[in-house]
Amino acid sequence: MRSVVASTVRKVCVALAAACCAVGLVGCASPVTFTNPIKDIANDPYVVLYDHHYYLIESWDGGFWITKSATDNLTDIAWAGDREKVWSYSNQGANCTEYWAPELHQVDDRWYIYYSASTCDADTDWNHRMFVLESVTSDPMGDYVDRGEVSDGTDLWAIDGTRFEWQGKAYFVWSGRPNHVDRSQNLYIAEMDGPTQLAGPGVEIAAPEYKWEDSEWPTAEGPEAIVTDKSVFLVYSANYSGGDHYAYGMLTATASDLLDPNAWTKSATPVFQGTDKVISPGHGSFVLSPDGRQWWMIYHAARYPGSGWDRVMMTQQFTWSNGRPDFGKPVPAGTPLPVPSGQQPATLATG
Repeated sequence: MRSVVASTVRKVCVALAAACCAVGLVGCASPVTFTNPIKDIANDPYVVLYDHHYYLIESWDGGFWITKSATDNLTDIAWAGDREKVWSYSNQGANCTEYWAPELHQVDDRWYIYYSASTCDADTDWNHRMFVLESVTSDPMGDYVDRGEVSDGTDLWAIDGTRFEWQGKAYFVWSGRPNHVDRSQNLYIAEMDGPTQLAGPGVEIAAPEYKWEDSEWPTAEGPEAIVTDKSVFLVYSANYSGGDHYAYGMLTATASDLLDPNAWTKSATPVFQGTDKVISPGHGSFVLSPDGRQWWMIYHAARYPGSGWDRVMMTQQFTWSNGRPDFGKPVPAGTPLPVPSGQQPATLATG
């Protein structure tokens, strides 16, 4: 109840601030704080910043939905944005059901949605594969066409694919299994031959080896890349996603050949993990503030201990230390936090 009241108060304050600023009242100040969670229901939240707006993509209610923020407002995207269903589930074939973790990526003048899905067979778990949609126009909220499976030719279990570029090449990283028997979730990488195809088979670059990656289920999933001029930081989610010990691990690479497993160094301890107040944080995304001066992380967390996949959406700033991202600790719900640098007050969406 407390979080609902706080959310309502925040919405009223933001709306009033935006209204008084719009009419030019002297002394009117934009709100400078917000509180988590910023969305009441969330799984694997993926957010990108494009053309002064944040875009949130979600798998929900029969398809993929994209929410476009009001101006460059990240923290109120869930209630003050325009929301569109851009694609409906096929409900047949190889991508019939269990649509997980969609990501939205811009390549040249088109947008691509990478996601995992499975067949309609009774035992769908082993049939998860990666798929991709391509936008018809340059509008991320427009129509999309199905470009089929993103495959490395091995026909093995695959989920949570992501794309990034490094030194003039594009790469695809996903969570997969080494064969049709072992349920360990490992991380694989392949170079891309265009935005919808891989150039060759995946190379394993990480497998669960520490207790914090394997106390409930051997898991390395949800990879997300933070790329700088000198390094690639591949942040991933470890341990069972439906348990209380989900956490972020991180791989670091500085070499040119990312297909060499020796190019990657794994952190021996979690780089971001839960507390007694924030349970199982993980599987999110990373964006810049509107003015480009700050880095922000968006992630989901379990609603309460034992809630499983009942999760909320959180965001907070992270910093850098010695050239590496420093994620700190998850901030408890209801704690006032400064809004992202350069963020403008939100206005209620119309229509």
